[in-house]
Amino acid sequence: MTTPLRIGVAGLGTVGGGVLQILSEHAELMAARAGRPITVTAVSARDRTRDRGLSLDAMTWHDDPVALASDPDVDLVVELIGGEDGPAKALAEATLAAGKGFVTANKALIAHHGNALAITGLENDCALRFEAAVAGGIPIIKGLSEGLAANAVTRVYGILNGTCNYILTEMEQSGAAFADVLADAQELGYAEADPTFDVDGIDAAHKLAILTSVAFGTPIDFTTVKTEGIRNITPLDLEFAEELGFRIKLLGITARSGDSISQQVRPYLVAANTAIAGVNGVTNAVIVEGDAVGAAVLEGPGAGAGPTASAVVADIIDIARGNIHPILNPSGSASAASGADDEAEGRFYVRLEVEDRPGVLAQVTAALGDEDISMEELLQRQPESGSAAHLVMTTHETSEANLNRALDRIAKLAFVTEAPEVIRIESF
Repeated sequence: MTTPLRIGVAGLGTVGGGVLQILSEHAELMAARAGRPITVTAVSARDRTRDRGLSLDAMTWHDDPVALASDPDVDLVVELIGGEDGPAKALAEATLAAGKGFVTANKALIAHHGNALAITGLENDCALRFEAAVAGGIPIIKGLSEGLAANAVTRVYGILNGTCNYILTEMEQSGAAFADVLADAQELGYAEADPTFDVDGIDAAHKLAILTSVAFGTPIDFTTVKTEGIRNITPLDLEFAEELGFRIKLLGITARSGDSISQQVRPYLVAANTAIAGVNGVTNAVIVEGDAVGAAVLEGPGAGAGPTASAVVADIIDIARGNIHPILNPSGSASAASGADDEAEGRFYVRLEVEDRPGVLAQVTAALGDEDISMEELLQRQPESGSAAHLVMTTHETSEANLNRALDRIAKLAFVTEAPEVIRIESF
């Protein structure tokens, strides 16, 4: 096929500029891999006068990004605006309704509206692609939907947010407090001015909801992802974790057991000798467990102009080759369970700040014993000043529901000076 694939790009920021640069600098290579030339014929962005370091003279400019969907010289639209609603959603709906391919790096858009968009794409026989929405330059969507298609997947887990991984790595290595490392991350451009989506786990939850759908063929259900961030993690927790042979990572985990699927984003203690424990800084990593392949590990940069643009262009090439097979299954019969089963058995790390006086440990163990919870390891540390002591324990297998009941009782004891900190221990 020699007919060019004509592209319209909405959003010319860091990633949009990277896409245009790849398509321009590697035009012959892209054409050879796609089997046809790929040309950018139209663009849209907020500021028409901004110098982006490349010429837009040959491209039609649209002040309204939604106009790209109806431009007769555009066959496929790339959305790099961001946001789950507004112009991004309107552009996606209009593009797919017009029977044109749609490529996006927008995880919030797909997590919240992917089911409806997939249905529109199916109805109009056109492709919806979103490789860049999850884990940046790591080809996890294509890996799940194609490379590992022969497997019955049982679990997918990984580090899905580079900002949180950077913060935890720096806290662990420097001993600095969360707020100080977050400020450094913002100065370096790793965290937004409003870091809520990152540090509260929402960004990772968006990505996990998408991975769940692709891995298990279920409709996307972001509302059922049990989500917890890293704001409560202290350098002391990281020190205790190391002493116990663990590291703390914010992980997204989706797992299937029978007809039930759990989706969780939360901090976990993971054994220091596991592959996931060694992933540091802004790097992302995803591990897929399948019945035929075993465990497949994909690791790489999760954000940035180059990696994200790389994933976007890979989707463009896929569509240029004529691959419009749907990735999402919005009408799948199975649905994700509501977050996680609190009755599921697991091990936990618990840190208590308590007054240093006789009888404390006896009352704590009594409360745990009443819920059939036994301690596996116990550490105690007396601060250099003040009367508060840190009591840290890991539990044997127990349900989160049982542990929460015991901790509710412990938190009300007069000698407990702070709310207990609980982190699940995960074995890989």
